[in-house]
Amino acid sequence: MHLSRYLKQYPCRDNPDRVLLFSTRRLSKVIVPLSILRSVEEGTLSPENLQTLTRLGFLVPDSAAERKELLTVMTDAEERLKKAFLMAVMNLDCNLACTYCYEGKQRGQHYMSQETADLLVKYCEENFLQQGKDLTIDFYGGEPLLSQDLIKSISLRLQGSAEKAGTEYAFTLVTNGTLLTTAVVSELVPLGLKSARITLDGPRENHDRYRPFSSGKGSFDLIVRNLRDVCELIKMGIGGNYTEENYREFPRLLDELVALGLTPDKIAHVMFAPVSKTLGEHLMPEFSEGCCSTDEPWLVDASVYLREEIVRRGFYTPKVQPTTCMIEFKDNLVAHYDGTLYKCPAFIGLEGLDVGHLESGIRDYRESHNMDVWKKDECLDCEYLPLCFGGCRFMTLLQKGAITDVECRRAWFDATLEELILQDLRYSLKK
Repeated sequence: MHLSRYLKQYPCRDNPDRVLLFSTRRLSKVIVPLSILRSVEEGTLSPENLQTLTRLGFLVPDSAAERKELLTVMTDAEERLKKAFLMAVMNLDCNLACTYCYEGKQRGQHYMSQETADLLVKYCEENFLQQGKDLTIDFYGGEPLLSQDLIKSISLRLQGSAEKAGTEYAFTLVTNGTLLTTAVVSELVPLGLKSARITLDGPRENHDRYRPFSSGKGSFDLIVRNLRDVCELIKMGIGGNYTEENYREFPRLLDELVALGLTPDKIAHVMFAPVSKTLGEHLMPEFSEGCCSTDEPWLVDASVYLREEIVRRGFYTPKVQPTTCMIEFKDNLVAHYDGTLYKCPAFIGLEGLDVGHLESGIRDYRESHNMDVWKKDECLDCEYLPLCFGGCRFMTLLQKGAITDVECRRAWFDATLEELILQDLRYSLKK
């Protein structure tokens, strides 16, 4: 037996005779005496320890086979699970005037038509539901709830089609939360609504600065009121977009939510992310605070600090896990309001990065999206590969102008992973 190549070892800070092992492939973690590792090297490991370390993924019978298995891990999972995911952009309109709006110059009164919605339903029926695959649609915008009637129509039809096919249909929302009232949620839940993700950019004064209504009025109070009203009806996730200048203010948001009765048991998850730069028609020239690389030094401090503050207060945030790109999954798509298909919402409107249309289907995008960019020795031999799989194609596009290489995240993981694992250990032990 051999130590897995996808393994990180960290010396225990309070005991130099012990070591923390973390499998980046299996996400398992264990603290063992250094003598265990010596026994592995010497071939004297006890049968009991051999069995345990093998079960947890720290030991493998064949290192070459383990490396080879990573090449198909995502396609194998997709085939096994038989689940499809589609993000549907219902419009590019909004009732807020966010200073860093990711729609940029594309924003306007552009709405999915009934004809395009018909194509969307037909595409999902023929390519997903009738193929025995469960389907989740994530309705997106703009502000998707400006297209409530069309969401209802699409969902009612797909719900019926799924029932006939013996599969399942459900949907989620990415919404600014201003229209997410009890009445709206009560109508959507019977049609398959499971959860919604809203954005709160820090405490009230910061949020209202970055995400006001088009009139200039702050949106924080209305969003939080709606959140309080519907959190018992559906799962609610909270996101937030921070900058280098304001990220240390974000924990105050969590204290404000608790004070208003939105305690950790009422929120499904909290996850903050930096504002990123955009390209092409997405570009907002008057906004210059976004980042275009995880290598920016302040992001290490920001991400570790904010995650600690979230879990310390008892809110759930995702544990260390793979950040796989939807590009890698055949049955993950983005349908734009006009029916154009993409593999990532960040690619919408960028020349050469559409992959087809709801009416004509998908064309071969392996070359345009550099699908095998991470299937090279440098990546396959990297212990971080199961966590990143080549990183974010859009970040590569931002940095290099084309998807010519991976977004290598080695420096990022070197700087953050140990502390993130320790956070998981500290706070899981307290539950």
